[in-house]
Amino acid sequence: MIVLKFGGTSVGTPQGMNQIREIITKDNNKKLVVLSALSGVTNTLVEIGERLRKKEKEQATKVIKKLQKRYDEFLEELFETESFKNKASAIIADSMDFIKSCLEKPFTNSIDKELLAQGELMSTNIFNLHLQEHELNSALINALDFVRTDAFSEPDDAFINKELSDILVKQPAETNLIITQGYICRNAEGNVDNLKRGGSDYTASLVGAALNADEIQIWTDIDGMHNNDPRVVEKTFSIPELSFEEAAELAYFGAKILHPSCIRPAQKRTIPVRLKNTMKPEAPGTLIHTKEGSGEGIKAIAAKDGIVAIKIKSLRMLMAYGFLRRVFEIFEKYKTPIDVITTSEVAISVTIDNIYYLDSILSELRPFGEVEVDQEQSIICLVGNMVAEKPGLVSKIFASLQDVPVRMISYGGSRHNISVVVDTQYKSEALKRLNDGVF
Repeated sequence: MIVLKFGGTSVGTPQGMNQIREIITKDNNKKLVVLSALSGVTNTLVEIGERLRKKEKEQATKVIKKLQKRYDEFLEELFETESFKNKASAIIADSMDFIKSCLEKPFTNSIDKELLAQGELMSTNIFNLHLQEHELNSALINALDFVRTDAFSEPDDAFINKELSDILVKQPAETNLIITQGYICRNAEGNVDNLKRGGSDYTASLVGAALNADEIQIWTDIDGMHNNDPRVVEKTFSIPELSFEEAAELAYFGAKILHPSCIRPAQKRTIPVRLKNTMKPEAPGTLIHTKEGSGEGIKAIAAKDGIVAIKIKSLRMLMAYGFLRRVFEIFEKYKTPIDVITTSEVAISVTIDNIYYLDSILSELRPFGEVEVDQEQSIICLVGNMVAEKPGLVSKIFASLQDVPVRMISYGGSRHNISVVVDTQYKSEALKRLNDGVF
């Protein structure tokens, strides 16, 4: 079986849904198709939730009406027969009734999660009806029945494996197309939850691992992982293949095409992951499939924004064992991961991308010494195979950045990654200079 995930831009128009149908019906192999919400719908649902939290009922109602109008127009264009238009309209009406009911009751976190789930529930129902209108053997299964997280908000692999297998066993043998939702799940208490933004990739990888799939395909609006950010740098190119380690580094450090957690389940089972372009299905895309990188040198550059750099400077740190442990315990206490770290005899610098507990973290760090904070930073990550060992590569990187102020450098922590931290105002210039200097 092949698992295919299609993102919001792929399903976001009737033409896109038609294109997906053509892609998944090119052969008769069994496929499990994971869909996101229509592009922009999750953002709209987030806005409705924010309005309701602020008790802005009138504004929330206006947003709901616009959302209803979008679906009405979508169904009118997608479906060819009145009977299927009516079936789809009834399904959308059910979700809209739930969304409207949120106007009349106290808005809690639990209701917010149910609200956010409506986008995927609607898109998958619409698409399954679209397939049935074209007389294809498809079945819709609900991700809320088999995707669950544990008490630590990590996927419950054993539960997913068992429940998904039980559900698929009950499907008729002739059903070659199984449709389900990405992103949404239940938590350890059984309440509706989600895998955070971009989580549809994660769903596809979890499902692929549970089924020991032949391949996991992630379809987006770009033809594979590019060697640099095409929104910033001209004439980028897609990378034919990557190792799991290289792809994981790129995804974590800002490559938007892939969810950071997506690689782990596939890597665990050594299941190939293929990145493809829905609008250009003939393009080869990128294949992620090797344990070790193929070929030495830098494969790609990615950037991650929204970074805060924190420096703790203290003469008392000199030769003081246990200092790092005490610093890290503060970040652990507030469940805030560290991205990049550099040290000297009297100072330690770290970066974080979650500032929810920033004030509390800083207040607990200040007793250690002088604390400096730089916000609006970006991590630029250069990824490849054996990048730390390749002669001359580091000098080429620094020569490219000679006119760009660099806040931090992380080198040697991984054979696949060299990272630099710059003020975000210099990010675009740094990406362009590195592209010229490295590629």
